[in-house]
Amino acid sequence: MRHPEEFDEAADPTEVRPGGLRPAELPVAGLRLDALGRIAHWDAAAEALLGYPASEVLGSRGERLVRVEGGSGAPSLLEQITVGGTTTGRCTARHRDGHPLELAVWTYQVPASGDVLAFLVDVSAVLKPRVSHAVLDGLFCHSPIGLSAFDTELRFLNVNTALEAINGAPEARHLGRRLSEVLPDVNSAEVETVMQGVLDTGEPVVDFRATGRTPATPYEDRVWSCSYFRLEDIRGRPFGVGASVVDITARLRAEQAAAASRRRLDLLNEAGTRVGTTLDMRQTAQELADVALRGLADMVTVDLMTGVADDAAADFGSELTGGIVMRRIGKAPARGSPAAETLAPLGATLHYPADAPYTQAIARREPFMVAEVDERAIAAPSCPISTVRRLRELRVHSLLMVPLLARGRVLGVTTLFRELPARPFSPDDVMLARDIVSRAAVHLDNARLYTREHDTAVTLQRSLLPHRLTPPPGIEVAHCYRPASDVNEVGGDWYDVVEMPEGRAALVVGDVMGHGIAAAAAMGQLRSAMRALARLALPPEQLLRQLDTGLGDLPDAPLATCAYAVCDPAAGSCSITRAGHPPPAVVHPDGTAELLELPAGAPLGVGGIDFAPTELPLPPGSILALYTDGLVEARYADIDRRLTQLLDVLTANAGLPLDGLSHTVVDRLAPTPDDDVALLLCRTAGPPYSGCR
Repeated sequence: MRHPEEFDEAADPTEVRPGGLRPAELPVAGLRLDALGRIAHWDAAAEALLGYPASEVLGSRGERLVRVEGGSGAPSLLEQITVGGTTTGRCTARHRDGHPLELAVWTYQVPASGDVLAFLVDVSAVLKPRVSHAVLDGLFCHSPIGLSAFDTELRFLNVNTALEAINGAPEARHLGRRLSEVLPDVNSAEVETVMQGVLDTGEPVVDFRATGRTPATPYEDRVWSCSYFRLEDIRGRPFGVGASVVDITARLRAEQAAAASRRRLDLLNEAGTRVGTTLDMRQTAQELADVALRGLADMVTVDLMTGVADDAAADFGSELTGGIVMRRIGKAPARGSPAAETLAPLGATLHYPADAPYTQAIARREPFMVAEVDERAIAAPSCPISTVRRLRELRVHSLLMVPLLARGRVLGVTTLFRELPARPFSPDDVMLARDIVSRAAVHLDNARLYTREHDTAVTLQRSLLPHRLTPPPGIEVAHCYRPASDVNEVGGDWYDVVEMPEGRAALVVGDVMGHGIAAAAAMGQLRSAMRALARLALPPEQLLRQLDTGLGDLPDAPLATCAYAVCDPAAGSCSITRAGHPPPAVVHPDGTAELLELPAGAPLGVGGIDFAPTELPLPPGSILALYTDGLVEARYADIDRRLTQLLDVLTANAGLPLDGLSHTVVDRLAPTPDDDVALLLCRTAGPPYSGCR
């Protein structure tokens, strides 16, 4: 028997002997015993196997190969060999370093000489390849994973049963053919490129994705995870490529469905935080368009029915007969997209006949999807056939219209467009679009209600303020009123100038606490009462006491602050009384400004409070400034710092005309006020009064 190193180059390294072992893979140790049982030959393989050099064992009876207690088979290696004859079996020997060694033994009697030839093999060296081959055979024959082998020309050498089922073809149709010949409907060119790279470099490739259709699934695209490794003989020479194939279509679909669900949830969350950040209808509509553009559509438009903003009736019976009229208040992308620029721009008025999809979507109050954009599907006077053709040229292939429904009212419609290569809208997309649009519709309706109430409150408030101020001679007045930017802040700020006997003038600036229409209405009643009492020339403390009592008679008994001044230009003096109001400011003739230190008093409506007037000189050329708290109070700003800013602006601009000064002060301190702002300026000229005193 030849040892591994004795095999020559002509030997076929792929020849497989019974048991699945190649000769070159099995190291066999040989020894010969003479007729007296002494070791007469000890080859290199025996030395490698048991660790003893020939010099230590030749001529001995193998005393050093002592029996290992508890060993299996014959009592000892020596006894097994000296039995003679042709035998096979297993025994336990001791390696030179002391560890036990399980051996398989073959002995042959040499008739002429009486010598015995023995061949020894490490049992583990036999069992290990047998186990490996058993595992490989089990994997190849019974594994659910598709396995195959290719030669160096990338032709099938063999396939297992699992791969036959995956490919829908028996092994006979695979053998000797390339992948492209067996499965022409998969990405075979890419697969073979990868296999060739593995064959050339020896670097394995894991989880390469093959896609396509096989005879097993001729009408369904599938995805497989493929791994490739080079096959080599015992000398490391490549002779082919091994492959494993696992169908991961179901797993990928589940992952894609889960990812799509996460994206839908993320988009809903984003819509909840980004849509409706203000009470402005146009901004809310644009926020809706921008959010829907992120992962749901390639273009979005938001159209509002005319009459919605001013609370027109929601009965569409008559409107649908003649179609509907809408105004575009949201669009994304607003620019940069040829397809989007083909659509009507922001602010455009759109007319749709009764049978148009937009009209039908509103009539049915349900989403309306057009799977294939064509002239018949969406053409209308506001969207002519030429526009539809242009959209198709720009690869717009489907659209989805979702009515804007809030509190049982149709506000308009949101339209989503998709371009190739995006897929048409799915039922899940329709549900997601409906959820997003319905949430946005509530914000739009809130904005509509806000706009209506804001406009009503501002209109009422402005109607209750004086349209023209008529001070007596010797007094110049100017005013500036600016409503708050928030409907919740529009309330009861007012100002007035009332001509009194003897050339005097009553100047008042006040603020009813609270906001909205109720505060504006209370302000109107308070202002009317103040004008009547001022014309009676009541002393300031009595006038304020009467106003304090009158507020208690109003519904919900509101509170109000005010600064009431009686200016006498002839005497060059002024009497000022505060009722919980910010301190007035005065600009002296030399241009310097200061706040007047006056008793603060208590707001009107508290009841039982005495008001104390303060007499002050007001020489000609002086400017008296009365204002409401909206001018000097601001979020996150210190009130003392704001009052200092007021004095700085008055001082720096004291030379301006009075009307210009009033607007400059408001523009500098409250360009977009959080609360209503009322400012009243009075400059004294001091002409002599000629009447009787």
